[in-house]
Amino acid sequence: MGHNAIKLELIEWLTKLSDNNTLDFLKIVKESHKDNQDWWLDLTNEQKKGIERGLKDISLGKVTPHSEIANKYGL
Repeated sequence: MGHNAIKLELIEWLTKLSDNNTLDFLKIVKESHKDNQDWWLDLTNEQKKGIERGLKDISLGKVTPHSEIANKYGL
């Protein structure tokens, strides 16, 4: 999928998005990129802990490969 197709997909997704936490997070990422800042510093402690849990799961091998999920759901 090309970048233009990805952008269009994201635009469509954003227009339907009603999760305020996700919108707030995306705004932080957008603004930190614009200001050339480290977006990690703008995350809440809860968001940081969630990312750290995910990274720990990866290091412990508690992950499912994308290809396995794609096959399971016929993607």
